[in-house]
Amino acid sequence: MRDLLALWAGRAVLKLSRRLGHGGSSLPGRVALRIQPALLRRLAGKLRWGSVVITGTNGKTTTARLLSTILQDAGYRLVHNRSGANLKEGLTSAFLDDAAAARRRADIALMEVDEATVPEAVRELRPLGIVVTNFFRDQLDRYGELDTTVSLVGRGIDAVGGRGFVVLNADDPLVAALGRGRGERVVFYGIEDDRCGKRTMTQTREQRHCLACGRELDYSVFYYGHLGRYACPGGDFRRPAPDVRAGAVRLGGVRGASFTLSVRGEGEVRVAMPVPGLYNVYNALAALAAALELGVPLSRAAASLERAGASFGRMEVIPVEERNVLLALVKNPTGFNQVLETLLGDAPAADGAGEAGGEGPRNFLIAINDRYADGTDISWLWDVDFELLAERGARVGEIVVSGLRAHDMALRLKYAGVPEACVRVVPGLSEALDRALTATARGETLLVTPTYTAMLELRDIISRRGYAPPFWEAEKT
Repeated sequence: MRDLLALWAGRAVLKLSRRLGHGGSSLPGRVALRIQPALLRRLAGKLRWGSVVITGTNGKTTTARLLSTILQDAGYRLVHNRSGANLKEGLTSAFLDDAAAARRRADIALMEVDEATVPEAVRELRPLGIVVTNFFRDQLDRYGELDTTVSLVGRGIDAVGGRGFVVLNADDPLVAALGRGRGERVVFYGIEDDRCGKRTMTQTREQRHCLACGRELDYSVFYYGHLGRYACPGGDFRRPAPDVRAGAVRLGGVRGASFTLSVRGEGEVRVAMPVPGLYNVYNALAALAAALELGVPLSRAAASLERAGASFGRMEVIPVEERNVLLALVKNPTGFNQVLETLLGDAPAADGAGEAGGEGPRNFLIAINDRYADGTDISWLWDVDFELLAERGARVGEIVVSGLRAHDMALRLKYAGVPEACVRVVPGLSEALDRALTATARGETLLVTPTYTAMLELRDIISRRGYAPPFWEAEKT
């Protein structure tokens, strides 16, 4: 009786939330769990196959989106927290959303999970697999030191035990170390192309030392941050050989990326995908590795990647007033650096539509909030390589800064050497969007880099103006 009441109440809240123009991504689950705390576990137990958990600092939502496309193309029916609500309430809401529309039960629950929630999520979902993308410093006001985050995810993997597979990023020593000494199925993925890496790294990197002996790791190549090819000089730890790897990587600015996908024991295939950036090559490898573990043939999985689009707010392009608005979520130094590298990529545009500003200067809207979901400590902005905007000044037009911490962002740009004449402070997001669009020529692309809550607000503004569906509808397409 309590289960039925919880389902009814949760679905009612979901329906009301959508009617009021909200996503209903967490509140329905919160209400349902108040009535029946065991609801998530019971709903997960009704799946035909089981759950797959995707976690890590960066790339969770995009990896889940790519894996969702592959699995749906292969005929699986999914429960998926597409909105990115990745705490227990959000996971429960995803099941409620599915239950409200389903005529038959789902095969697999594909769940993006917040790192700190992994142990609890594993207890509730009892997943058949877990995917870990990377670990970077992120929202220290929430997680504390990085080793705390790694420990939490490690506890979740321990709880999976030998009943499921574990997909790990070989190029991240913090992630790769989670696979040491494990008897369960461990699949490593990584990049094998020194041409898209560097011999030295000037940007902030989180992991410098061997977790076994404490010596500083030797790197033969850095791909970005602390991701690369590494080894302990004492021989205690080295990068594991990837089972799923990308070679001959070609980055096309915001137009996408291509690479040769090689899988141990299964051959190789060339993949060209519309989702851009080196970091999204990693996300694609993670999704492919999980899909292969779930029985999807290599050729079929690779073909699905070629049509997979970006998740909302993650390199999402929306046509607005004869221009394009590209939304690229940012939340920590490493992620922001990768976004800037991609948006300022040297690949020339074939035409104005959908490219990063065509051949002309590229206009930016940087929107920084400091609400709980963004991280209340914004000191991380000082570790972002905004000097790129000054160094590539010929490619940069006007930069509008907005959000609750607009003035802090403007100060950071000043110290990065960006000319003050190029920067406009417009705290209100709606007004900032108008200003930035006015400065952007027809046929060009406005590049928007918002923190999480700023992204949701901007996405809502664009939706209310009629240029895009609400995110919960867009994510189902």
